[in-house]
Amino acid sequence: MPPPADIVKVAIEWPGAFPKLMEIDQKKPLSSIIKEVCDGWSLANHDQFALQHADSSNFYITEKNRNEIKNGAILRLTTSPAQNAQQLHERIQSSSMDAKLEALKDLANYSRDVTFAQEFINLDGISLLTQMVESGTERYQKLQKIMKPCFGDMLSFTLTAFVELMDHGIVSWDTFSVAFIKKIASYVNKFASDISILQRSLAILESMVLNSHDLYQKVAQEITIGQLIPHLQGTDQEIQTYTIAVINALFLKAPDDKRQEMANILAQKQLRSIILTHVIRAQRAINNEMAHQLYVLQVLTFNLLEDRMMTKMDPQDQAQRDIIFELRRIAFDAESEPNNSSGSMEKRKSMYTRDYKKLGFINHVNPAMDFTQTPPGMLALDNMLYFAKHHQDAYIRIVLENSSREDKHECPFGRSSIELTKMLCEILKVGELPSETCNDFHPMFFTHDRSFEEFFCICIQLLNKTWKEMRATSEDFNKVMQVVKEQIMRALTTKPSSLDQFKSKLQNLSYTEILKIRQSERMNQEDFQSRPILELKEKIQPEILELIKQQRLNRLVEGTCFRKLNSRRRQVPVADIKAVVTGKDCPHMKEKGALKQNKEVLELAFSILYDSSGQLNFIAPDKHEYCVWTDGLNALLGKDMLSDLTRNDLDTLLSMEIKLRLLDLENIQIPDAPPPIPKEPSNYNFVYDCN
Repeated sequence: MPPPADIVKVAIEWPGAFPKLMEIDQKKPLSSIIKEVCDGWSLANHDQFALQHADSSNFYITEKNRNEIKNGAILRLTTSPAQNAQQLHERIQSSSMDAKLEALKDLANYSRDVTFAQEFINLDGISLLTQMVESGTERYQKLQKIMKPCFGDMLSFTLTAFVELMDHGIVSWDTFSVAFIKKIASYVNKFASDISILQRSLAILESMVLNSHDLYQKVAQEITIGQLIPHLQGTDQEIQTYTIAVINALFLKAPDDKRQEMANILAQKQLRSIILTHVIRAQRAINNEMAHQLYVLQVLTFNLLEDRMMTKMDPQDQAQRDIIFELRRIAFDAESEPNNSSGSMEKRKSMYTRDYKKLGFINHVNPAMDFTQTPPGMLALDNMLYFAKHHQDAYIRIVLENSSREDKHECPFGRSSIELTKMLCEILKVGELPSETCNDFHPMFFTHDRSFEEFFCICIQLLNKTWKEMRATSEDFNKVMQVVKEQIMRALTTKPSSLDQFKSKLQNLSYTEILKIRQSERMNQEDFQSRPILELKEKIQPEILELIKQQRLNRLVEGTCFRKLNSRRRQVPVADIKAVVTGKDCPHMKEKGALKQNKEVLELAFSILYDSSGQLNFIAPDKHEYCVWTDGLNALLGKDMLSDLTRNDLDTLLSMEIKLRLLDLENIQIPDAPPPIPKEPSNYNFVYDCN
């Protein structure tokens, strides 16, 4: 007979004694179980003891997490969290350097446990650590000269303990002094060769900037981009990741009027080329966290375009009108412009109107009106001027080539540029907050200081080429834009390493090639609509759905690495799960106002609800993992799997299965209706000999 569900069989260790095999009744209070264990070893004062996992985590067992104990687990009887915290609080103040070092090492390890952390923080332990950091270097300057390794380890463990304690979210970041911030900032320069100290110092600076506006201002005064840049030129990817994270945090929290100024400083310090050389093109793979930080930097850089994207052109602003005049001058040569007073005003207006029509503006009389829509606003005009000045031959060729075609076949440069700029902003999500989980950065955007403008220049030439290949007319404008978007998106998915490689990818994605790809995809996803095939699908579908369900459940067993949203570590028995909610219904999406605005994060968020008010909150690393986990959890709850991934998998597997079953019927027309039943024979006087 299997043991009751509330009984867990474990082994319990105690130093100097043989491990004790024991059955724990989960219905009994934890204090009673600890007393029973202590009595077995004749230990008094059972209230000063606790149980903890004997694995590398050493986490304390509490009433909240006791359900995590599994059959066969090895536990350890140890001092209670309160007593352990008190002892370590005293030990880290020891006058013996060796004792102090050992105590800080233990503190760094224990601080990962929220139960211990709460007790240590209650003793004002955070303040003690900050005081040690603020006074540490002065107190041990002489010691540092003769025992530098010891001092480095001591400081490293102190900072590690601080990071772990703060990671639990118990103490506000707003409580720290300027002296502490100055000290942490100084470590970024002083301990460049000590990886552990540098890493933790950078992590603390990032958290300060992200969690407190006041601390952002103080950190921004203490740390400069020039101090951070050298850490990107090393070979340690973890240090590079933390460095970019600090730069991103400063960038993200900077006031709107300071962001462009910061971007100019980053350009002066050649941040882009340093990242390209020492990170992207370094001879090692880029891990997920680094990819995420590069993605965030890419998004924040492109978001600098938002101001121009949302700025309407003022038709009365002469400086802005001069840009349009410059486009005309470059295209049709300054010599043709009648600057002398002999030309009549009417002739000049007529010439301008004719030229603006050739340039492809919608409003030939006053093209400034074409730029009053936002987005793309003035950003479109900026792109056009950049193309005209930096790719002048291509610009003139496109304008003159189209002005020589019939009106209905010309590709309007002005209108195309405006719509293309709007499309590129949508593709790159200009103006949106960076996702907390995405790592979709594009190396090619780190190869040029004006990468967006160069991106536009390549794509406007693609648009003109595709227009000719499609033999499009003005009525086909939207169709051409759809094809161009597909070409761009397909090229971007290959993650070209440079703009030239991106251009090469586009060359291979001609309109003819796009048609072939579409045809191939239609054939691969062919949906047979005849009645016999539909009946066969209906018969096969439950079997395929069961196969998908098993795959989802197996993936849940394998597990996935999620980005940590809070410091609490919990496990929930599957039987206790009540529901799964997604998107805006998730508790953590309701709490985080900033994330509400981020559509991408909402699409990846889900929560497991259990008990009366308990929840586990998640943000999936990508859409695929989101679908796998929501499908799997719904399957566990006996609900339908409704994700896009399930629909795609079902379509693919059904199509494959049907094609396999119909192999013997190749080139045979399957009738829509079954053949008619023949008339009954006149008599049944016949025999079929099976021999």
